[in-house]
Amino acid sequence: MSEPGADRRLPPVVILAGGFGTRVQAQLPGLPKPMAPVAGRPFLEWVVRFFARHGAAEFIISTGYRAEQIAAHFAAEPVPGVQVRCRAETSPLGTAGGFLNCLPENPAAAGRWIVANGDSLVLADPHPLLAALRGNGIQAAVLGLAIEEASRYGTLEADSADRLTAFREKRPGPGVINSGLYAFTGASLAQLPGRRPLSFEFDVFPLLAARGLVAVARTVAAFLDIGTPASLLEAERFILQHQLEFLP
Repeated sequence: MSEPGADRRLPPVVILAGGFGTRVQAQLPGLPKPMAPVAGRPFLEWVVRFFARHGAAEFIISTGYRAEQIAAHFAAEPVPGVQVRCRAETSPLGTAGGFLNCLPENPAAAGRWIVANGDSLVLADPHPLLAALRGNGIQAAVLGLAIEEASRYGTLEADSADRLTAFREKRPGPGVINSGLYAFTGASLAQLPGRRPLSFEFDVFPLLAARGLVAVARTVAAFLDIGTPASLLEAERFILQHQLEFLP
């Protein structure tokens, strides 16, 4: 892993943290899933700290369920060296709708954006994902994670030029899954539908992929999704095992 530096500054990172987390609510009564306590901090804070280590300084968190808890945490316990703002949904907007809700009035005129999930973390350098945006005609990129057993996740299909062609349903065996880490250019945002709710998986990527605009940047890295009771129990071990990934 390359060390972050001043010349490796990341663009703004939007973190999606608006879901209800219904599968783990019995373990997290009254808490939004990304605020699950892990190794002394909310899981969401570990996500922020990981990207801060790699050069991110600006974060916008898309919140929904118990939005006030997330805003209150980062106001009371700011992460050193970064700015964290929260933008609450007043009604469910979908994954892509929550992302767009966090952007300025004319996002298409802006530069680049990174999108991450607040309830999962892939410990891969995000800079190759941004580098994929420099491909010919590429306007968006997905970090594809190669794993041995993909049955819990949908998989990605790409052509010989590593352009996304399809999202596939869950199937057993090895595969390249959608890690939930994306990068977008301002030009890509101008093409998105105005309707809400709006989904990355069902609306945005099929539209952009059909036009040959989405790259798949492949990686092999440690990954955790706290979306099930079993994986939530793994979170403490995961963070402690990889604690060097979160140092300034």
